[in-house]
Parts: sequence; C-alpha cells; structure tokens
Amino acid sequence: MSQWLTMGTTLQCMFGMAPAPLVVLPDNRVMACNMPVATIMDNKPIVNITPFVMCISPTNPEVIAVKVASLGAVEMAPCVPATVAPWIPGAPNVMAGSMPAITMESKLMCMWEGMIQPVAPGQATVMAG
Repeated sequence: MSQWLTMGTTLQCMFGMAPAPLVVLPDNRVMACNMPVATIMDNKPIVNITPFVMCISPTNPEVIAVKVASLGAVEMAPCVPATVAPWIPGAPNVMAGSMPAITMESKLMCMWEGMIQPVAPGQATVMAG
C-alpha cells in the first residue's frame, strides 16, 4: 500500500536544481485529508508541475543554447517543465473522478529526459489499497 498524492506533494526532477510542489486543482472533487487527490492526468506544465528552478538536462534546448552562448561555461537554464504523457503507473483500483489516482510509486517523464517523482506526499494518512 502507498500514499495517494495530493495538492502540495513535493516533487523532484532528476535534472532540476530544487524540489517543487504538485498543484492539484479540485476538479475531480475527491479529497484526502482535505486536499484534492491527484490523478494520472495532473501532468500539465506550470498548471500542475511547477518549475524545479534550474534545469541541467543536456537535451533541453534552452540548456544547449546557454551552454553554446557561454562557450561551455554555463550548463543550466531556467526550468520550464515539458511533460506531455500521463503519470505512470496510476493506481488501477483507486479512481479519483474518472481517472486513476497516483501514488508515491508514480513517475512522470519530461521531454528533456528528466524523470519526475514524488519525494514527500501532500498528506500522510490516506493509503491506496
């Protein structure tokens, strides 16, 4: 059993410089500890996935541009999440609205090859079963 992810879950990207909170809009009206439960479709850049301050992914076009402009001296650029696919895996037996909820085991891929994962849930008592 794992904890559901809710508004305020702390996320980290492997190429990000700092953690960032998950933002979950109360659209599906499913709550855990008075916080909206996240689903596999809470993957929208800026809306749900906030920036991780700076990005160091070698495949990010912004990082490449900064590196070229600085003659290789700088290898990071401001983070702008580029997530297009849903979170995987969702909890197949826990639905929030019409979508599977996500748990501490769920991951989200960024187009610049970064893997985003939860590091601390937004709530501590409701478990996915």
